[in-house]
Amino acid sequence: MPVALALFLALFTFVLLCIALGLKFYEWWRKREMSAILRTVAADPIPGGARLLRNLTGKRPQLEVWLEHLALLEKTKKLIQQAGVSWTPRGLILTMFGGVVGAMALARLLPAFFDYTGTTAALAALLAALPYLVLRRKRARRSAAFEEQFPEALDFLARSMRAGHAFTISLRMASEDMPDPLGLEFRTLFNEQNLGAPLDTALYNLAERVPLLDVRFFVSAVILQKQTGGNLGEILTRLAQVIRQRFQLKGQVKAASAHGRITALVLTILPAATCVLMIMAAPAYLKSMFDDPDGKKLIAGSIVGQIVGQLVIRKIIKIKV
Repeated sequence: MPVALALFLALFTFVLLCIALGLKFYEWWRKREMSAILRTVAADPIPGGARLLRNLTGKRPQLEVWLEHLALLEKTKKLIQQAGVSWTPRGLILTMFGGVVGAMALARLLPAFFDYTGTTAALAALLAALPYLVLRRKRARRSAAFEEQFPEALDFLARSMRAGHAFTISLRMASEDMPDPLGLEFRTLFNEQNLGAPLDTALYNLAERVPLLDVRFFVSAVILQKQTGGNLGEILTRLAQVIRQRFQLKGQVKAASAHGRITALVLTILPAATCVLMIMAAPAYLKSMFDDPDGKKLIAGSIVGQIVGQLVIRKIIKIKV
């Protein structure tokens, strides 16, 4: 009998412990889900729109205050958000400043190459602009990935609504099935309107986060259908077809401009590669040019000419579709 009682108490204690752990796990899961929802909408304000969360962190860093006075804070935040990275405006500015410090340190270590002030200034400008260029590159890649996934997502929404689901439910299903970045943006759109923001405001925020013409068409179509009525599923199907046709035309234009892009790449890399090889093979051959003041001006002029030529060629071969 005591053995049976002990087994019963042990089993009862084990069951209570399992129930307590299960409740704790459920509470942790709910908190994680709510934190994920709040993170997707915490930093997506739109001018004139509803701000779902208020900044309760107190005093802001002085650098952000200066950026706001210079009308750069919102632009920087928007660029970081569109790039889909976890950077901050303060971190970006400090990284750019670190590039300037690195250029000055490199000029100290290699005075033979950077004894001319213009060369040091050019290197400092390049290293300072590098984080910004990386951010723009990430934004371009993310936008390209979103644009590639967008027609399939529109077809998914259209099929879901034909099956009888509401538009918001279709958004949630698409956000769960589609990969990032489109899945993340649709999840943010669903969470915003699910937390109480009007659908129009959530759609405008989507257009702010993803600055693509196709997304603007999508937002306009949904808002217009909401105001005037109509078959939204058919509209989205037609929009997906138009986007796919634009992709085909983009591919043809890219194939036609391939020669120009290769020419720009060769003309940009060849002079720099030739200079590096000559320095490695015969260091004394270009030493007189580095020492002569007029030679330094010629080197700076050639660098500026290369940059201007690259920009001109890119402008010629870049055809908007």
